[in-house]
Amino acid sequence: MSTCRTIHVPGGVTLTAIDELLRRNSELGDELRGDRSTPEPSLHVAILTCMDARIRVFEIFGLLQGEAHVLRNAGGIVTDDMVRSLALSQRKLGTREVLIVQHTTCGLNLVTEDGFKDELEADTGLRPTWAVEAFRDVNDSVRQSVERVKRSPFVPYTDKVRGFVYDVHTGKLTEAE
Repeated sequence: MSTCRTIHVPGGVTLTAIDELLRRNSELGDELRGDRSTPEPSLHVAILTCMDARIRVFEIFGLLQGEAHVLRNAGGIVTDDMVRSLALSQRKLGTREVLIVQHTTCGLNLVTEDGFKDELEADTGLRPTWAVEAFRDVNDSVRQSVERVKRSPFVPYTDKVRGFVYDVHTGKLTEAE
């Protein structure tokens, strides 16, 4: 296991990453543009993507605060929890479109389902009951996630579900077909 990252600032003070983020937030103040008056996104879209730090969702799409629901997990995979979030997003908060974005050089390409579960079991004595959802081909993974949304009985608006692969090196989005 790795230790917390520390940041050294002038004056000999050492901050954790969380301390640094809190400092940045206090400096930001109320500078965020967009509408914060309602939890309903004004573009009526939910974006599901990977937790990878290289994917800067707001910058990629030029989003303002309040325009979209942004859902993230490892791989940008449509899991049961993502279906839960999409069902709430559509049924209670007015979204009507779903944009799925996975990406090149994803960390889920570096593991296998059984290999990662074996590693966790060896380390903890417990085998996870959840699926890792490792994949080899990102286009196949995007298509599978799109199908999971379209086939879910809990997500009522499935006619505008589209999936893309984001190239983390060029910034290009390519629709998975």
